[in-house]
Amino acid sequence: MDDFRSLPPVARTLTALTFIQSALVLSGSVNSFWVPFYPQLIFTWRIWPQIWRFVTPFLMTDPKLNFVFDLYFMYTYSSRLEFGSPRFSTPGSFLVYVIFIGSVIMATAGYYLGAMIFTQALILAFAYTYSQDNKGTKTMFFVVEIPTPMLPWARLALTFVMKGYHSAAVEFTGIVAAHLYDFLTRIYPTFGGGKNYIITPVFLRRLFTRSLRGGQERVYGQAFRPPNEQEESSGWASSVRNTWDSRGSGRRLGGN
Repeated sequence: MDDFRSLPPVARTLTALTFIQSALVLSGSVNSFWVPFYPQLIFTWRIWPQIWRFVTPFLMTDPKLNFVFDLYFMYTYSSRLEFGSPRFSTPGSFLVYVIFIGSVIMATAGYYLGAMIFTQALILAFAYTYSQDNKGTKTMFFVVEIPTPMLPWARLALTFVMKGYHSAAVEFTGIVAAHLYDFLTRIYPTFGGGKNYIITPVFLRRLFTRSLRGGQERVYGQAFRPPNEQEESSGWASSVRNTWDSRGSGRRLGGN
C-alpha cells in the first residue's frame, strides 16, 4: 500500500479506476449501459441526472489484450508527465490539465462526433504532451525507431488502419485537446504576449502539496527540483526501448 501511495496520485487513480471499471464491465458484473456518454441522460429533469457519465467514458478499455495495453499506456504516459514534466511542477497542475483536455475531448468527440467512450483519446492526449516534452529524442514504435514527436501520429495511423476513420477521428480529438492546452499555457503566453488563464487553484495546490524538504516522494526515491527547472525541460527525459515508447535508466517501476 505504501508503494501504491508513493506513485503519482492522479496517474495511479486514473489507472486504478480504469482497471476496476473495465474489469467489472468486461466480466459482466456491471451493465455496460451505465458507462458511455449519453448527454440526454446527464442533462435531464425527468430522472436523476447521471452526472457520473462525465467521468466513466474516460475509464473504459478495449477488451482482451487491449485491456493490458490501454492500462499500461495510460499509466506510463500520465505518470511521466505528472512526476517528470516541468510544465506540471506546480502541485495539482496535472489534474487541471486532465480536466481541461477531458472537457475538450468530451465537447469534440462526444458532442460533435457522437462518440461514447473517450479512453483512447485521453491516452493519445497524454502521448502527445509527452512527445512534445521529449523533442530531439527517439523512441521505438514496434520494430521501427522514430522521432518521439511522431509517436502520437504513428499511434493514430495504426488506429486508422485497424479500426477505421471514425475511431481515428475520435482519438484525434485527444491531440486537439493536448495541443490547445499547450497553446493556451505555453505557446501563446510565451510567443504571443498573452496571459495564461489556465491556472491551478490554491485549494488544489494545498491538496497536492506533499513535500519533504523541497523533494517529492516517488516510488524510486525522492526527486528534488532545481531552481530553474522551467529552463531545464530536456533534463528529465530518458531514452526508452519498448514497443511503443521508451523507458530510461533508473525509471523502472518498483526500482530503487
